[in-house]
This record gives sequence, C-alpha cells and structure tokens, in this order.
Amino acid sequence: MAQVLIRKLDDDVKTKLQRRARRHGRSTAEEIREILQNAVREEDRPGEPLGTRIAERFRSRGLDEAVPELRGQPPRPADFEP
Repeated sequence: MAQVLIRKLDDDVKTKLQRRARRHGRSTAEEIREILQNAVREEDRPGEPLGTRIAERFRSRGLDEAVPELRGQPPRPADFEP
C-alpha cells in the first residue's frame, strides 16, 4: 500500500479531522482514507445529465414532462411569455 505525507496542513484542519474521526469511531488515518476514497469514487462515477437530475428532483411535485438536455448549445435568455 502507498503512503502519502501531507505537509503544511493547517492546525485547524487537523483538529477538525481528528474530531470527525472520533465522531465516526475511527482513527484519524482511517478517517482521512475514507474521505479520500469517497472523493475519488465520486470523480469516477459518471454524472447524470442535469435535465435528468432536475426532472427526478421535481417529479414528486408534478413535473411529469421531460427536461431537455442542452449540453453544447449556446446560452439563450429565458422566455417567460405564455
């Protein structure tokens, strides 16, 4: 297994990491490993398109229509006229 040495870490950050580790019942090193693993896991996961996420969030509030994905299109002003 690899080792990482982090220099110039603020004392405040170290203290907060130690507190967080205690809350989760882990050592500081275990807590930092968990944080780093979660950060990389999130990066590797392909994100859902924004329109899909918006539609999912508001489906329970009555949004039943598709929200178009506009990736790669130039921005345009909103049209609020009925």
